[in-house]
Amino acid sequence: MAILVVAAHDGKTVRANVANAVAAASQMGSDVHVLVAGSNAGDAAKSAAAIQGVAKVLQAEDAAYGNWLAEDIAPLVVKLAPNYSHIVMAADSVGKNIAPRVAALLDVAQVSEAIQVVSPDTFVRPIYAGNAMATVQSSDKIKVVTIRPTNFKAVVGSGSAAIEQIGGTGGSGLSSFVGAELSKSERPELTSAKIVISGGRGLASGENFKMLEKLADVMGAGLGASRAAVDAGYVPNDYQVGQTGKVVAPDLYIAIGISGAIQHLAGMKDSKTIVAINKDEEAPIFQVADYGIVGDLFQIVPELTAAVEKK
Repeated sequence: MAILVVAAHDGKTVRANVANAVAAASQMGSDVHVLVAGSNAGDAAKSAAAIQGVAKVLQAEDAAYGNWLAEDIAPLVVKLAPNYSHIVMAADSVGKNIAPRVAALLDVAQVSEAIQVVSPDTFVRPIYAGNAMATVQSSDKIKVVTIRPTNFKAVVGSGSAAIEQIGGTGGSGLSSFVGAELSKSERPELTSAKIVISGGRGLASGENFKMLEKLADVMGAGLGASRAAVDAGYVPNDYQVGQTGKVVAPDLYIAIGISGAIQHLAGMKDSKTIVAINKDEEAPIFQVADYGIVGDLFQIVPELTAAVEKK
């Protein structure tokens, strides 16, 4: 049977991690379909059809899907599910909201944050904040799987899948959209940035994060933070990298004033190159760092910024 990838989108294009989800789905079977639900989602459907490896795009047009409420999207996925062996979503804020509802309505066990596809029914997923890997096998007829995008290389190349219009199931009436307050930044989004600079409790205040902002702007990097820095009110919640924040795997990750708690390491240890700056030479972050600088970040960061500017 075919595999269905549920694609989140902004009305114009599907999220970048849909290509990662398609890559993972392709390892489960060869016939990959993508569901694009929304209101006036034609452009998003076309962007999904252009992903290599996609055989068909299902475009579900319904005013109820305009704001992507999980209570409305989940019944649609459940309606389509009998035609598929797998339901796949990226393990982002959308996937973590919709997939559990789909699994519950189908009365199946969900496989969460798979990082490897061993076979169509067997997956590897992290447990204990990434300190151990569990190989799990699902015997459910329909398998609901969320994948960690950073562990699957996005498919490259262009496709030309057919787009099929399907009807919606309407609103469930269980929830309603009130509004959205979205943060805007000129910097790259954390989960897609090639360079990420993160600060921790060692910055001592939100005011001191301006040092990191300057360095991030010079390097064209995304700006992140540890949970300790977020909980202390230094920066907003959407900066958080870690087990309960965003999972990133950039080409370069610079951890500044971060001790390296297990929960933070779970969100960034797959980065290709890790640089740590901390005054405590015993800090756990140095155990995963490729390069470490032991010293005062308030002296090192301005010097690093100046050096990068010269380049």
